[in-house]
Amino acid sequence: MSSRFYKRVMGLSSLYEWDGGVVLGTPPKNVLVMLVERKGVAPKPPDRRGLYHLALLLPSRKDLARMFVRLGEFWELDGASDHLVSEAVYLQDPDGHGIEVYHDRPMEAWPKTADGRIRMATLPLNLDSLLAELRGEGTGRALDESWRLGEGTRLGHIHLHVSRLEKAESFYHGLLGFDVVFRMGSALFMSSGGYHHHIGVNTWAGVDAPPPSDEHASLRSFAINVVKKETLSRLVDRLAGEGCSVAEGLVSGMPGFEGATVEDFDGNRVELVLSAGDQD
Repeated sequence: MSSRFYKRVMGLSSLYEWDGGVVLGTPPKNVLVMLVERKGVAPKPPDRRGLYHLALLLPSRKDLARMFVRLGEFWELDGASDHLVSEAVYLQDPDGHGIEVYHDRPMEAWPKTADGRIRMATLPLNLDSLLAELRGEGTGRALDESWRLGEGTRLGHIHLHVSRLEKAESFYHGLLGFDVVFRMGSALFMSSGGYHHHIGVNTWAGVDAPPPSDEHASLRSFAINVVKKETLSRLVDRLAGEGCSVAEGLVSGMPGFEGATVEDFDGNRVELVLSAGDQD
């Protein structure tokens, strides 16, 4: 069911398949999601820490309009928001995992606070304006069963339910080095390179929410592309020096990539990934 959903509804392509698993993304090798089957588990409940949503970043606003039309026809949307820096629609996959699909406004148009920080908000999305992107094209392309996401699609960020914000900040900011961009009550957003956020964390499942149960679908791991081998070595040394358990290799076993795996302070497995072709 989940594999069919990601391919037929979300427009992802199968890149690798094996008995009990599939890697999905855009051709030729743009990996976005890995699914591993666990027979008999129930959908993820909302009161556990772990994945809140994964976020697919689309190349253009027109792509988001097409996705909105497609989801409105073939699935159920949970919401649609204008975040000032981006526009987004929200849904859940068949296993209860949240998905955000969004496009970014140009970085030069992102609003700033008086002290120069990126300003974000959650406002209603102007759907009339979004759908106007499809004038002259109509809905036929978006609803075609052969429609697939374009090569420029990326995993823009990940958003986690955590037990406490300060624990998450101490790991992702203090150890991995992400910048704190925005605080919003019981949520925190962090990034590198001036982006609005690559990592979002919240306590909306409850402060000190319990970990995922073996009886439910859950996040197995997620990957951070560290780009350079020297960055990977530096991070591994820093994490080990702070007493974190770092395992060589990737828990996902993703072909074509190498790196190391570490658990954050809530037990989420984080893969520090280096493409096999990126050795400089």
